[in-house]
Amino acid sequence: MIAFVLLLALGGILKHRGAGVWLRAPEYWIYPLQTLVCAALLWVWRGEYDLSLPRRPLFATSVAILVFVIWIAPQAFFGFAPRVDGFNPLVFGGEPVLFWFELIFRFARLVAVVPLVEEIFWRGFLLRYLIDENFARVPVGAFSWFSFAAVTLAFMFTHAMPDWPAALVCGAVYNLVAYRTRSLASCVMAHAITNLLLGIWITHTRQWGFW
Repeated sequence: MIAFVLLLALGGILKHRGAGVWLRAPEYWIYPLQTLVCAALLWVWRGEYDLSLPRRPLFATSVAILVFVIWIAPQAFFGFAPRVDGFNPLVFGGEPVLFWFELIFRFARLVAVVPLVEEIFWRGFLLRYLIDENFARVPVGAFSWFSFAAVTLAFMFTHAMPDWPAALVCGAVYNLVAYRTRSLASCVMAHAITNLLLGIWITHTRQWGFW
């Protein structure tokens, strides 16, 4: 999570610092780099977290779809202005290799790396750490009001301000997945399905601001 956040911050620091798309829009190389670095770290420490088969997969899938609908609802159903500014792979439309490189890495980040990094941190670590500093002795899905509220709010604040209402609900219901299934894999599954649906919707509507 630290590596993920630091690379994200680097993109924010470099943005608009120079000429050319690589400095004006560093996300086009920061996101692939972030995907590779975090995937490598996840692989190195793969034995440190339990990602056995998801429990209650239908419940996790239902939550994933609900979160997706809530996330796109303002633009899709209530007439809010489309969010078209963001990571747009079409800027490389004239260069097919770069276009597919960027799009594939964007989906890999969205559907695999982000769900794993965030769920291992939020539901696998912090939700338990706020109950007991020796979090390894706290089972996944253990409940306390303090950890529930803190993780829900922290999850919200790590997203862009336009996403705060949806992220607040999202953080709460992903916590619910942990409580109901007691399975970190189910949390990752729900998050991954939401992000896959969101990625498909983004590419269909070209509302790049949702990336």
